[in-house]
Amino acid sequence: MTIPDLARYGYAEAHQQIYDTVYRYSREQLHPLCDRMDRDDWFPEAQYRSLHEIGLLGTSVPEQYGGQGLGFIEQCLITEALSYWNASFGAAWMGSESVCLHNIVRNADDALKARYLPGFSDGSLIGCLGLTEPGAGSDALGSMATRAVRDGDDFVINGRKMFISLGPVADIVLLYAKTAPEQGAKGVSAFAFETTTPGFEVAQHLDKMGWRGVPTAELVFDDCRVPAGNVIGGVNGGVGVVMSGLNMERVILCFHMIGVAQRALDITLDYANDRKQFGQPIGRFQLVQGLLADMYTDLQSMRAFSYQMAREVSDLEIGGGGRGEAHMRTSAVMLHAGRSLMRIVDNGVQVHGGAGYILDLEINRLYRVGKLMEIGAGTNQIRQVIIAEELLK
Repeated sequence: MTIPDLARYGYAEAHQQIYDTVYRYSREQLHPLCDRMDRDDWFPEAQYRSLHEIGLLGTSVPEQYGGQGLGFIEQCLITEALSYWNASFGAAWMGSESVCLHNIVRNADDALKARYLPGFSDGSLIGCLGLTEPGAGSDALGSMATRAVRDGDDFVINGRKMFISLGPVADIVLLYAKTAPEQGAKGVSAFAFETTTPGFEVAQHLDKMGWRGVPTAELVFDDCRVPAGNVIGGVNGGVGVVMSGLNMERVILCFHMIGVAQRALDITLDYANDRKQFGQPIGRFQLVQGLLADMYTDLQSMRAFSYQMAREVSDLEIGGGGRGEAHMRTSAVMLHAGRSLMRIVDNGVQVHGGAGYILDLEINRLYRVGKLMEIGAGTNQIRQVIIAEELLK
């Protein structure tokens, strides 16, 4: 079964209805886009912006701003269903709707909400997150070089951001910059502003091996003047915004991985039943059966842990995260999910044999997605450090 029985995990019928609706839409409308997205690194922008017509934009935006008023769990399930049929489209949706927009919903003041949330809800705005820099990856806050200097009623921002998903097509950037460098990570502020702002520029476009169709670039800020009213979470309050957002980002990324993993298992089962060697389907051979059993077991464990963690962080307090149990457990779930996904897609390629090494085959595409999940939102090694530090306190 590719559609999970969500009641088994304690979720409501309403959750199942959302999942089923998104699953059917993705199968019919998004799966046919996969080949072109992967081959040409093409982002179906018009298709994305039209999602408001079926209620898949502004999902966490309150109804007063034109949104759907859904919660984080619903966003996770939507991500999984999208990613099953089109991993790159699911990643793009997650990047704008959750990683960018959900942080604005949770942390912005009423004026900024009124300014931006309706546009996210009607498809006129796509968002991106500007955190990682050329010299600041795992130490994103401490080594951050981008500066925002107060000048009257504005902040003047200078710096660069690297590996920014949706950067080339985004209308809004949720940017982190140092406003009090002497305070280290505690001197970071979050800003939300239009990419039409003078001084903003998309620099080099990055050609990735996976997540193709999610346009990714380096962003440059050269005397980019942003009103002080565009600060989110207060001046020097960015660490609370980014860390609570990161905890949620880790969990929703796990749902993206579940969608990819389930798809990898399903197409591998089909191949094992169809491919014949020595006069019988290769799925009859015990060594192949062992690979399939391992894929299934890894998928079930990552699904159970991830579904539980979605509950635990769905109501995370504003500014929460970056410490304690939630920080450790979200690191653990992503560490486990990333490793599990890589084992699943690797076994899937193995079952496909030589065909799995062909670039255009779907299992190959899913394999190339998988590796990013051991790197993005904190590498496996950083996740291990976070877990160990909390355990040793």
